[in-house]
Amino acid sequence: SQDGFGGDFGGLEGADGICQALAESVGQGDKTWRAFLSATQGPDGQPVHAIERIGAGPWHDANGRLIAENIEGLLSGDRPAGDAAAVADLPDEYGVPTSVLGDAHDVVTGSNAQGRLFANNGNATCNDWTSADGAVGRNGLMCGHSFPRMSAGGRPSRGGANWLSDHPLRGCAPGVNLIQNGPGTGDCIGCSGGYGALYCFAL
Repeated sequence: SQDGFGGDFGGLEGADGICQALAESVGQGDKTWRAFLSATQGPDGQPVHAIERIGAGPWHDANGRLIAENIEGLLSGDRPAGDAAAVADLPDEYGVPTSVLGDAHDVVTGSNAQGRLFANNGNATCNDWTSADGAVGRNGLMCGHSFPRMSAGGRPSRGGANWLSDHPLRGCAPGVNLIQNGPGTGDCIGCSGGYGALYCFAL
């Protein structure tokens, strides 16, 4: 819908399918794509850590700019150790910086700053990416920032720069908010500044 998927991506497999479809839409479907999401259970019943799903690198954006050479580069700090302009405002599948859309900084990960499952419960993963219920995910569903969140006056807010794990979202319901209004209101996945976007990586 116009409000997005919320937290129901159809599980990890469905989220990967979304990434694959987006890649195919821009002529990159010959690669295998994975969504950067952690989950409480994989096919073997064990926790799934996003950082272990995406291969070894290197990774480039749609403009060919380096995002990171390897896992160490992805985890080197608040932003990946790649092209300065690219990692400062991570772009979409067309190579367009996400800030162009508005205050679309929140990107769903369910992960901590090391790219691992933030918490082993359904609130941390929208029931492993199958729930679009606003009562699920409150105060536990972590997102990263595709670009550092700016406060009034153009100054970075406290924190606000980690691309992997910056703060919890308001809930797993579908919803879009592209207006800079602090923590936002409501119980949707985009309520605090975004639309429920995913990071997609090619293996």
